[in-house]
Amino acid sequence: MTPDDAPIRFAILGAARIATKVGKAIQDANGAELSVIASRELSKAETWKQHHGARLAVEGYEEALRQPDIDAVYIPLPPSLHKEWTIKSAEAGKHVLCEKPTAMDAHEAREMLAVCKANGVQFMDGTMWPHTPRSQQMSQVLNDGTLGELRRVVSAFSIQMPDTPDQHRYIPELGGGALYDIGWYCVRASLWAFADVPTHVYASATYHRGVDNNATAILWFSDNRVASFDCGYDLTRRKWMEVVGESGNLVCDDFLSPWDIEKQRFWVHDQDGIATEIQSPSVVQETCMVESFVQIIRSKELSEYWPQVSLDNQRVIDALMVSARTGNREEVK
Repeated sequence: MTPDDAPIRFAILGAARIATKVGKAIQDANGAELSVIASRELSKAETWKQHHGARLAVEGYEEALRQPDIDAVYIPLPPSLHKEWTIKSAEAGKHVLCEKPTAMDAHEAREMLAVCKANGVQFMDGTMWPHTPRSQQMSQVLNDGTLGELRRVVSAFSIQMPDTPDQHRYIPELGGGALYDIGWYCVRASLWAFADVPTHVYASATYHRGVDNNATAILWFSDNRVASFDCGYDLTRRKWMEVVGESGNLVCDDFLSPWDIEKQRFWVHDQDGIATEIQSPSVVQETCMVESFVQIIRSKELSEYWPQVSLDNQRVIDALMVSARTGNREEVK
């Protein structure tokens, strides 16, 4: 049993590129310690340890789970492996911070979350931006009546994603595709702003190597509320969001991650177009996410919110994937 004031000791299962960024966040976060880096090849784990730091490098993810002093794992593996390693981690008594999308579909996600709950461990997906002070400030604006009744959420996330042989995002069997990968964040923006789940969705997409590489989506919520977004691997980098109410709107042109870490801000416009810029603390969002996760573990009271919003996000993505293939409006199940 970890003492209340002892750091939460993490193992990272896999040496993917995102593991470098989150690994540093674990090292920088209050109350966290990066103890183990695991790879299927010991040489890769040793190289990662040498360059990025960890107490121990091990061969194989199961070897990491056998370490008795590990409290939590971070899983940066492709989506097709999330179910297997979340379940194995939970059964080993380790709290799970897992990259998004949560799973290949909502059926897998439900199974993963049930095993985590049964074993008394926290599950959280790797959607980073909601854990920041800026997100909390924006949420306050949305909830204090400044904008009136909220009616629309519009967002976009696009990047240039080269098609290379080792790029799993272009491999359907591994959970590739723009909707799974970057559309996930736009869906989360809509769930976060409306604090609700849409009833129906529609999506259109273009495809490359069997995965959607560009998509546009509409999400219908109750009470005449609508969200829309586009995402793609073939456009310049964009990562903005607008929430529109009856008497004002909120705009953040870099909600996923700040363009400039020293200038984290957003704007609120009134109905006459007068804008107020609101500054936020300069933080690293990955570190905020790890600290949020650590605080829950230390509280010894598991949060039901993070597993539920992760499942809801997956349910919406599932419906969008079906709609993009069929051309039909789909119910969120």
